[in-house]
This record gives sequence, C-alpha cells and structure tokens, in this order.
Amino acid sequence: MTPSLAALAEAAGITTGYHDLTGAFRPTGPETARALLSAMGLEAGNDRSATETLNALRAEEARQPLPLWTVTVADVPARLHPRWAGDWALTLEDGGLIEGHADGILDLPALPLGRHRLDFAGQTSTILSAPDRLPMPPRAWGMMVPLYGLRTEAEGGFGDYRDLGRAVAGLGALGASFVGINPIHAGFPADPGNFSPYAPSSRQRLNVAHIAVDGANGSCAPLIDYAIDLPAKYAALEAAYAARSDTDSGAFSAWRSMTGPGLERFALHQALSEAFGAYWPDWPEAYRRPDSPEVAAFAAAHADRVGYHAWLQFMAETQLGEVRAAAEATGMRYGLYLDLAVGTHPGGAETWGEPQSFARGVSLGAPPDAFAPNGQSWGLAPLDPRQLARTGFATLAEVLRAQFQFAKLLRIDHILGFERAFWVPEEKGIAGAYVTMPRAAMLAVTRIEAARAGATVIGEDLGNVPDGLRGDLAASGILGCRVAMFERWSDFPPHFRAAKDYDENALAAFGSHDLATWAGWREGRDIAWWERIGHMDAAASLDARARRDAEVAALGAEIGTGTRPDDLHAFLGRSRSRLVAVQAEDVLELAEQPNLPGTVFEHPNWRRRLSVPAADLASDPRVVATAALMRDLRPRHD
Repeated sequence: MTPSLAALAEAAGITTGYHDLTGAFRPTGPETARALLSAMGLEAGNDRSATETLNALRAEEARQPLPLWTVTVADVPARLHPRWAGDWALTLEDGGLIEGHADGILDLPALPLGRHRLDFAGQTSTILSAPDRLPMPPRAWGMMVPLYGLRTEAEGGFGDYRDLGRAVAGLGALGASFVGINPIHAGFPADPGNFSPYAPSSRQRLNVAHIAVDGANGSCAPLIDYAIDLPAKYAALEAAYAARSDTDSGAFSAWRSMTGPGLERFALHQALSEAFGAYWPDWPEAYRRPDSPEVAAFAAAHADRVGYHAWLQFMAETQLGEVRAAAEATGMRYGLYLDLAVGTHPGGAETWGEPQSFARGVSLGAPPDAFAPNGQSWGLAPLDPRQLARTGFATLAEVLRAQFQFAKLLRIDHILGFERAFWVPEEKGIAGAYVTMPRAAMLAVTRIEAARAGATVIGEDLGNVPDGLRGDLAASGILGCRVAMFERWSDFPPHFRAAKDYDENALAAFGSHDLATWAGWREGRDIAWWERIGHMDAAASLDARARRDAEVAALGAEIGTGTRPDDLHAFLGRSRSRLVAVQAEDVLELAEQPNLPGTVFEHPNWRRRLSVPAADLASDPRVVATAALMRDLRPRHD
C-alpha cells in the first residue's frame, strides 16, 4: 500500500489490519482500502486521487475550531477549547437557545439530557449531554419466546401482537420481569420470501405482519409457510383498513399528524414498493431518491396507499401499546425485552429514506473464524461513521428511540460494532477489513435514549471482542451477555465456569436464537444439520460429536445432574448475573433451534412454532415449574 493510500485509509478510520481468533495478523490490503474508501464516498482509485482526497480531508479538519462531537455529563457544566475566538450559539434539543463568546475557552452551563447543536464560527458540532452511567438493574428473570412461533400448528399461521400480549400477561403473573422476542423491525411486505427479523427494511418502524386481525386464515403445515400466511395476513389487513369506522379513522388521523415526516417517508416507500418491487435499487432511476419530483408526484397520485401503510404502523403501535399495558398490569419491571438488529437491508426503507447515512457497495460481516473459515458477509448496510457524526447521530438516536417506545430492556445485537465494524466489499475476491466507529459518541447516544425511557441495555459482546470494549460498556452501565455454552476456562479439555464466576453486570442464558437448544445441544442436532446440508463432512462431524460429548459431560458436571432443563435453569439462577433469561424452547424441551446461522433456506429458519399456544403458555406445568424455580432463586420484582 502506498504511503498516501495508507494515510488516507487511516484518516478515514480503516484499520491497518486485525488479529484473528488464532492470533494471526491479517493486514488490510490496498484493494480492500480502496473499496472501503469508495463506500464512504472518498476517491482513491489511484495514488494521485488518494493524495488529493487526503489533502481535502486535512484542509477540512483544519477549518474546524472544534471536534464534530463532544460528550458531556448531563446537568454538569463543561469546558471546551476551540482553536480560535468567536461567537457561539447552542440550540438545545427542545429548541432553547444559549449564546456566548469564546476566546480560547468555551464554558457551557449544565445542560439537560439530549443531543444539542453548537454553532461556532461557521461550524456545526454536536454536544452529547448524557448520563455518566446507566443505573444497574436489580436481579430479575424472564423468558425468551419466538413471536412468530406463538401459534401452534392446530391454530395455523404465525404469532401476532395479540398472542404476545397473552404470553406477557401470563408470564408476568408467574413472576417473570421480562419477555424477550425477536426483532420486530419493519419487513418487506412486497417480498414474502424475506422474513428474517435480522435483515429488516427499517429499524425505525414496526413489522406489520404481526398485527392481529380477523380473517387472516393461515396454513396449518408443520412449519410456518410464509408464502401462504403473509399474503393472507395482508389481505385481511386491507379488508380491515377499508372497513374502519369513523372513530378509528379519527384516532388514526390524530396520531398521524403528530408522528412526523419520518412516518410519511416510510409509508411512501412502502407504497412505491407495491408499484416497483420490494428493493429500491431495482426501481426506475427517478424513484430511487425520496426527494425527486417523480416521487412527489407519485405521493400525490397514490395518497390512499401511502395512508394505508401509515395506518398499518398505527395499528402496530396501538397493539404493542396494549402489550406494554398488559405487562404493567402484572407488575413486570421491564415488560418487553426487544432485540435491535445490527444492521439494515441495503434495499429497504431505511437506506432509501436516509441514503447519505449508509456506506454503499459493502456489507457488514465478520472476519474468518473457526465457525466460518472464509468469513461472513451479512448482506446489511453499514452506517458511515463520518456521516453519522456530521448528522449529530440522528439515525442511531431514532433507531434506539423506536425500540424504547415499547421496551424497558433492549439487547443491541453485535455491540462490538460500536467499536469497529467489519466491512466486506460486494466485489468478489476482495477481503474485508475493520472500520473504526465513534464508540464514545455511540455509547453516549445509547445512554441518552435509555435514560429517557428508564430502560436497561444489554450489549451482545460475544466473539472477537476488541480490547477495552467490555470495560467501556461496564463504565456506561451496559450489561454484557454470558452464554453458558461459551462460558469456559478452557476448550481442550472443556472446563466450564461455575455459576459464582459469571459476571455480575450481565444477562446469563444458556444460548440464543442462533444457537442450539438445551436438548439439541446435548443431542448434537446442530452438528447433524451442518452435516446434512454439506457444511461439514462425515469425518469433521465425527470429531465435532466427540468434542460435544466431552462438553456435555463437562457442563453437566458443573451443573450437577445436568440432564433436565430444571437443572440448567437452577444453575443459571445461581449465577452472579443480574438478569437471567430462560428460553421457551428449553423449558418446553424442544430439540430444534430457531435459526441456523449461515443458512437461508437450507434450514427452516424462523419457521418453528412452539408446542404450546400463547394463551396456555403460562399454565403449562413445565413453565409453572420453571417460574417457581426462578422465584425461589431470586426476587420477583425487587
């Protein structure tokens, strides 16, 4: 790599390389650097252009009297040091204005919680006034359930928000402090084949497929059949929209007028998707920008369709509000525990509405490791860190706020991306590399939005964790994840941690939606699937099974008898971790896992129903026994 290209890559936050899980250093090559710079809109096709771009960046930085963002402690005065003298104006998030003059020192008064805009000598920067640390939660437990799986085969279809309300009310009455579900971000109604909750169209809006509506007669196949069930749901929703009463229409109109332009832009995107297809990069050129004259003309000509998609969001918010009320009625401390997907689909509403916020031509992913020797590309659009800072972190704040509207407990998937994100070029044959993210600012924005909601945050801090990240999460009051199957002192031979050795400021669980269930792990069901679909040959499978047998024996020895779900849950309950999550699949002794990472259609991801209806979940003897066990081990709602 030439010096100018290397200097430009460093200035843009592209790391020089990384150490993989084996300890080997993998340097960032010139092709990778150019691809990632191009994704940021930085020209570096040759050495001359790289030098020119670098000089332009340095000149831009020299014109800035202050950093683009500064983190301060809410309600505590702060002092900044601009490079030169000048007048300044601080516009508070609530619209208030504070003005002054600085001559080498800029003293800010104690500022309220929020993201405030500071204008100084022609530059705009963001003041992130955040709590120093979120409060630690008291000890509590809850259950993870798959929202889509809350209907049995006999009931047909897939779970909806009404089913969720029934499950929440029942589990809350049993003493659960939270009920966790898969992400409920907006999906792709125009593509029934894209139903993964982790590749959403927009994380600022809700999945309308889970709206409860009469007349949505779903299939009763052993597995959820979205090709049948989704069209049936949308047809029932269309009928409900056409038949809405004047009272309902009035409530919707009032809500719509208060919700703002973001809703209208999203609803317009959904209406355009009906006309041109699910993914906007495939649309005619004139409709790929939300501010084009053609898009404005379409909105005027199709006002009713735009209204319909806005109404769907109204219905989803209304029903989730009812779920929140059901949780509060039982005294649940947290109610819903939502999951924030790490990224968004590059062809969805989020990237169409805010194209400037996302890098193009690259995908979020993961470097090579033992599970994926060639690395992973997740097909998700990364946030551009430079643009994120320029816009005052508005996109991140809005995404977080959308979750906290209904949840007092939020898991941020792959929070390692707050430190550095692995970008994989779409062009074949070019390796990925890490891009540094504004960690301190992203953590501050998270603290701001969580504090406003009175919520607790959990960061999924698993995998190749950057040095210092867990310390920064702890300093922010963000809990970690401790997954029992990974909590070990050593792998060869397997030696698992005792319950007393689990981190206190964490959520403890056996697995997750991406991992084998308790029964499946013990049986090696995940290994059988990998062999079945050809990702593992017979010899590798045999070795994996031998290792698994040793792991099962080792964890069983740590747990006690180690064979029944109750033994597992008693072990988790004895851990030092503040929160414990039990999975419905484990309680109900189900062997198959919800999702097999690295597969799309080879494994029936997100299609398995629970064996017990949502309304009966809390009365199932196994669930009742688990709740009693957890109540005996930790306070109910302390």
